[in-house]
Amino acid sequence: MVDPPQSRSSRPAQIAQNPDIRFLGRLLGDVIRDYGGEPLYRRIEYIRSASVDRHRGVVDPRATDPGLGALTLDETLAFTRGFMLFSMLANLAEDRQASAAEPGATMEEALRSLEKDGVGKRAVADLAQRALIAPVLTAHPTEVRRKSMIDHRNRIADLMALRDAGVRETEDGEEIEPAIRRQIALLWETRPLRRERLYVADEVETALSYLRDSFLPVLPTLYARWERLLGERIASFLRPGSWIGGDRDGNPFVNAESLKFALRGAAEAVLSHYLDEVHQLGAELSISSELARVTPELADLAKRSGDTGSSRFDEPYRQALRGIYGRLAATFAALVGKPPQRPTPLAGERYAGPADFRADLEILAQSLDQTGKGELSAGSLDRLIRAIETFGFHLATLDLRQNADVHERVVANLLKTAGVHDDYLSLDDVSRAALLRRELAGDRLLSTPHGDYNEETASELAIVRAAAEALATFGPGCITTYIISKAASVSDLLEVYVILREAGLWRAGSPPQCPIMVVPLFETISDLDRAAGIMSEWFSLSDLAPLSIARGFQEVMVGYSDSNKDGGYLASVWGLHRTSQELEQVFARAGTTLQIFHGRGGAVGRGGGSAFAAIRAQPAGTVQGRIRITEQGEVIAAKYGTRQSTASNLEAMAAATFLASLKPRSLTNRPRFSEAASDLADRAFHAYRALVYDTKGFNHFFRQMTPIAEIADLKIGSRPASRTKSDRIEDLRAIPWVFSWSQARVMLPGWFGVGSALSGFDDLPLLREMYREWPFFRVTLSNLEMVLAKSDMGIAQLYSRLVHDHSAADRLFGEIRSEWERTRDCLLAVTEQSRLLERNASLDSSIRLRLPYIEPLNHLQIELLKRHRSGETDHRVRDGIQLSINAIATALRNSG
Repeated sequence: MVDPPQSRSSRPAQIAQNPDIRFLGRLLGDVIRDYGGEPLYRRIEYIRSASVDRHRGVVDPRATDPGLGALTLDETLAFTRGFMLFSMLANLAEDRQASAAEPGATMEEALRSLEKDGVGKRAVADLAQRALIAPVLTAHPTEVRRKSMIDHRNRIADLMALRDAGVRETEDGEEIEPAIRRQIALLWETRPLRRERLYVADEVETALSYLRDSFLPVLPTLYARWERLLGERIASFLRPGSWIGGDRDGNPFVNAESLKFALRGAAEAVLSHYLDEVHQLGAELSISSELARVTPELADLAKRSGDTGSSRFDEPYRQALRGIYGRLAATFAALVGKPPQRPTPLAGERYAGPADFRADLEILAQSLDQTGKGELSAGSLDRLIRAIETFGFHLATLDLRQNADVHERVVANLLKTAGVHDDYLSLDDVSRAALLRRELAGDRLLSTPHGDYNEETASELAIVRAAAEALATFGPGCITTYIISKAASVSDLLEVYVILREAGLWRAGSPPQCPIMVVPLFETISDLDRAAGIMSEWFSLSDLAPLSIARGFQEVMVGYSDSNKDGGYLASVWGLHRTSQELEQVFARAGTTLQIFHGRGGAVGRGGGSAFAAIRAQPAGTVQGRIRITEQGEVIAAKYGTRQSTASNLEAMAAATFLASLKPRSLTNRPRFSEAASDLADRAFHAYRALVYDTKGFNHFFRQMTPIAEIADLKIGSRPASRTKSDRIEDLRAIPWVFSWSQARVMLPGWFGVGSALSGFDDLPLLREMYREWPFFRVTLSNLEMVLAKSDMGIAQLYSRLVHDHSAADRLFGEIRSEWERTRDCLLAVTEQSRLLERNASLDSSIRLRLPYIEPLNHLQIELLKRHRSGETDHRVRDGIQLSINAIATALRNSG
């Protein structure tokens, strides 16, 4: 069914020649024929081959009937599923081929590169001791596929790995190829659309599946590999995080109960893993004290286990492990609220924390090292100890997040009820900060059990009290960070510390103490402009700055999505880069380390693209071994859906961080480059704002041209599409903004304004020099080039015909098309290419492979949108639209 299109030119086509795509495509065609029937298969195959021929240039596209008009509604649904499944399988094949394709994206390559620059392994190991690298999973709704579909896809990946290894049968005795075909058949027969909107609990369970199935087994293995490369044991510097269950910004369904649910679920997942590992160790460590010496500490641990079984009287390791298992089971029951699945024969006292559990295992390891020169403790015991260091009893650190507007209302309510100030909201920022500093000078609480608080205040107080309880229950690693969305002043930080004080988490002193770090999130272009000033003001507070300095670092989060929606692609990326540089200088003067949390999404308009390249392109001095990055939506499944992809992506993140932190840099023309970038960003900002926010009627044009309303109906997240009930673009969340433009193949947030900026800049040699020598500028244009290659102004024009006012549509779309062409031409001139992706054969081939499969989906979506918007009520029309959104997003990949 799915022979990839061949290029007419001599372009490399390693993706198109990927044998996995041909193999999986053949099986999919067989499944459609067998399960959908020969007539459906032939109709789909005709559409496919006609589209491929058009893209090959074999036939004149104007003279070819694509066959779409002959499809019934039922056939339309089946056809869309078929093309969606091909795209899913093609993604899988590409991921397998490209799992380690990025040059330099392994720790071994990074060490070699650093060694050439005179940076030895000692420096890397020292940095690891104080480093933190954290991929943070969020529930931002850009993953359109059901978890069931992703699970089948991952099983196919596992089976393909067995096939690569020459294995002929699964452990269950099923032949590999029939097993793969069966999973594809299950995909074909699985409903791809969710019927009900996701709840927070669903999002928590989905995130836990990735943490449990990918992160838990993979990270200890990676650490073992890195230790061999460095020749010594290093700290667990790479640890996962999560927002799911703690991110309340704009999501009324996240509350204290969802926080508790997320933490209990994480504890259950990680403790179940530990119990299984301890059980397996009991089977493995059959060492007899009659044949091997044991340390007194191990003998004592075995004796204290309470195991008196005669069959194990000479097996102290097994005795000790039975005692450890009993204590771990008691810990599980205490933290999770139910007994573990496998009963324990020995009751034990629960562990006070993961450090006590680790200490018991270290006794085993030290005794084994004495006996076997280190080889007996290697393997599963070492990996378990590493897992405890990395995941604790909480699995992933859970962040809290809320909007600054909520905090100020809560503080106002608390202050008024306590009789401190009747109208806090009327105060300016200076007066607010002075009042809050006076409050934080002591530990007196504002709230009382009998206070008359509004619902919002009561909910926020319940959250911080649940956080305090969690810290006492699961340990200090379970919650470390509280993020303030739309932070715009020092008082925004102080308000959160006042709220945390109500749960007993703030302790006044010199320095003050708080186990949760408050982190400002700067999102819009103007927020980014003010960020350095706000943090400089924070460090000027002699009574509060020591909190950050004593910790040794302070985090600042920067938002890619909202800055892009606010000012366009170029203004956003330059604003983020420039702000990072300014923050680094502020932090250097304050004498503490800057830790930047990058709020990236999947699409380029939301910070997407290669994480390896993005980290390496960060300004010098802004990484310093510490970086956190959000992972969301479809990106989570792509990067962490299998153990192989998890390992390659985590290693790439680690390698990039060490390179960015330690590799010497020299940029002789930095002032000239920065001045040029600032000028370009300013030009692009004004061009983007002029279209999106200053053009009369643009909002109506956008809402009628794109499937934004239909996307809002997708059951892909628990959070509403807009922050308010307003339909203004300003109040629309960045995710549906980017997602809807992607569906219409415009990709506007990823490029608009850049053409105007580049065409108005009269020093082309300087731009070319910037592209050659400046990693930031090179990555910026590389991501821009990918977006341009995925967009299609011919298809986009068809979407513009959905706009009722054809005259306005022609005018506005004409402006968009002209800017697209200007952007493309300028990009090619700067990069000295004759066509897009001329130097990126792999991505070029990947996109060209998909184009014949996306175009018919766009045509079908347009027709279904017309029918739906004209009032047609057949549920198959609505289902077809949602399925087409699913299929197009799958084919475009990082589009949400």
